[in-house]
Amino acid sequence: MNRHILIVDDDPKIAQLIEIYLANEGYMISKASDGLQALELMERDTIELVILDIMMPGMDGLSVCLKIRENKTTPILMISAKDGDMDKITGLMTGADDYMIKPFNPLELVARVKSLLRRTYYHTQPAQTQQDHLIRLQSLVIDKLTHTVQIEGRPIKLTPIEFSILYLLASHPGRVFSSEDIFEMIWKEKYYESNNSVSVHMSRLREKLIKEMDGEKLIHTVWGVGYKIEA
Repeated sequence: MNRHILIVDDDPKIAQLIEIYLANEGYMISKASDGLQALELMERDTIELVILDIMMPGMDGLSVCLKIRENKTTPILMISAKDGDMDKITGLMTGADDYMIKPFNPLELVARVKSLLRRTYYHTQPAQTQQDHLIRLQSLVIDKLTHTVQIEGRPIKLTPIEFSILYLLASHPGRVFSSEDIFEMIWKEKYYESNNSVSVHMSRLREKLIKEMDGEKLIHTVWGVGYKIEA
């Protein structure tokens, strides 16, 4: 099935370049030149991934990302000419799943898109029994087949990256994973120093879980080592 991707960028040359490369991979493409148009397309169509520029006139990409995250977990790849660490952290904290700096290699962007889509949608394992794909920890239930998380029966909205981190830790209770371990197992890329992607996504994930579990901590920090979920 061809996945439907929305490109949001006010620069028509960049939007066209991205479209050419993704269309060559067989993806369906829609384009928006501003934030309001992007949100209208999100409501009208079934969009399965968003490539979102930060710096746009009117409603910028950060505001669009926050609006999308109010009710959707659609994977978001944010692109920006801003290359500072705080700019990346801000983008990830608003709910983006990944962040690329302009100018970027279009082939790398295609690889990032494929990785996000694979992580989000290609998770079904037919050989599993009805219970094999469920993980139960206290009041938490994680369903790998449906990519859903519930706490005491209430659904919790997690982004694809947040779900992947939670599933990894919950699948190995008691084991400590370093930031490097988590990054390389989930992003499938080599970890590099000063990469704060894991800590930003972990912060958002823990905040959501603590809020829904009445302040109870599920994910624990082992200082100087990494993160774990108690058995």
